[in-house]
Amino acid sequence: MITQVLTAAFLTAFLAAGIRVAVPILIAALGEMVTQRSGIINLGIEGIFIIGSFTGFTVAYFTKSLFLGFLLGGIAGGLFGLLMGIVSVRFLANQIVTGLGFWIMCGGLAKLLVRTILGIDKYSASSDFNIPRLESLSISYLSKIPVLGEVLFNQNIVVYLTLLSIPLFVYFFKYTRMGLNIDATGENPRAADAAGINVGQVRMLSVTFGGILAGLAGAYLPLALYGVYTDDMAVGLGWMAIVVVPFGKWRPWGILAGSMIFGAANALQFRLQNMNFPLPYQFLLMFPYFVTLIMVILFSRGRSSPSALTKPYFRSEH
Repeated sequence: MITQVLTAAFLTAFLAAGIRVAVPILIAALGEMVTQRSGIINLGIEGIFIIGSFTGFTVAYFTKSLFLGFLLGGIAGGLFGLLMGIVSVRFLANQIVTGLGFWIMCGGLAKLLVRTILGIDKYSASSDFNIPRLESLSISYLSKIPVLGEVLFNQNIVVYLTLLSIPLFVYFFKYTRMGLNIDATGENPRAADAAGINVGQVRMLSVTFGGILAGLAGAYLPLALYGVYTDDMAVGLGWMAIVVVPFGKWRPWGILAGSMIFGAANALQFRLQNMNFPLPYQFLLMFPYFVTLIMVILFSRGRSSPSALTKPYFRSEH
């Protein structure tokens, strides 16, 4: 069994799958990074993940368009991000309680809608309710490089776009006015307000953007990975995305590294189960969450979070 794991074929397939599984975590984590750097933490992205998965799958199933599935999945996520912003920014509600409430609400809503729209009696992951997944796009000669070509250059278009977005996020926060405004509202909203920055507007836009990316990440699961929808498809991935943000010190490259670790952990447990690895499958299922716990304990320390994170801003006190 160990010799099977150490073969080049296994390692190549494992690493390629790890990147594909890491992408939805990375997409949602990048959105949550923007949200948190503005001073808002959205614990509801686990639920938005689920809503994005359901919306993306349902739209793609009925319209036969993966593009519309991604588009509507992102819009659905953005709407719930906007609602989170209204409650936590406009009405100054506790962000932790609000986020947990949205998580519970979105999970229940998705279960209700899938049974209402698809029908509980005839719906299952193995039924006729499936869609063709997003195809891989090989990059000519690069995909023929041993190991590295299959891992990096034989992925779907969403993988490429997500990885290429990392330097764009770096540029956005270092050199654009909006990026600097987001950081200012997350570190010292009162000073930002005095400088003429509309703190509420910046935070609303940030949490809505985070919702859009969480919705897109959720839509990625049925449209690019599985081709079907189940209630537990996105379970845990939103929490992993939240953990990745402090692990990566609120920086895009660090978040990329953390997402790849989580993606590898998820991909490993899937492949070991397929190989009938001599461990109870329950232990393999818990492995990614065990990795999450270890990362929280060991690595989510050091650089402090944005100073105003989770703190509502009362402009009337100015």
